[in-house]
Amino acid sequence: MELPDPDMNTDGRSYMEPAATRIMSREQLIRRLAVASTSNNVQAMMRLLADYVGASHFLLARYDLIQEQGLDFIVTSNWPFDLVRRLGSELASGYARSTELEKCLSLLTPSFSLLPDDIAPPDDISRQYCSLTFCVGRARFSLMLLFVEGIILSQERLREAGLFAAYGASFAEARDAKAERDFELTERELECLFWIAEGKTSDEIAVILGISRNTINNYITSVMRKTATKTRSEAIAYAVRNNLV
Repeated sequence: MELPDPDMNTDGRSYMEPAATRIMSREQLIRRLAVASTSNNVQAMMRLLADYVGASHFLLARYDLIQEQGLDFIVTSNWPFDLVRRLGSELASGYARSTELEKCLSLLTPSFSLLPDDIAPPDDISRQYCSLTFCVGRARFSLMLLFVEGIILSQERLREAGLFAAYGASFAEARDAKAERDFELTERELECLFWIAEGKTSDEIAVILGISRNTINNYITSVMRKTATKTRSEAIAYAVRNNLV
């Protein structure tokens, strides 16, 4: 998760300058995104997109990492931390209730929701926020935007921002793919992961690899510990999602 820089924008201006005073053309946005992409600066790219649509705050979330506890699903954000922490459980439960069809239909379609009643937004910020959901490879992301009370966001610019957000998030995906491999599964652990993904039992894997059943179970337990999964099915899903098998 990238920490926000509350003082300065990518072009040197105060970041808390009212969004309505900043007008950026599509061509300017593309040029600035290209500059930010050279350093894989996902945070700067999301700031630019927030500026482009007239939003004051951005939050980029990766839905496949949403958990009941923790904020690992936040890629980058300048939302107030307390608001993010409180909203995390709401996002997780709401996403879990959505059907796959609803998730597909929501892609690149701006949607507006209200913050829960017990969440206090920053001064002059609307209780309504906008979400733009999109996919990068197998991962689903959402760019969530807060905006000043009374601001009307352009639907056309929001749809464009969703497309550009996918471009920006692809840099986070590439970076995270490397980070997710830093836990270094051993060759044996990867072999066991492959065979359980093929539907083999511990006894069958033991025969295939020529080692004991208990050793196989130890490898599988190690895999689940390193990947923060609780069951073999979750470990398989994690492996497929991260191209490990």
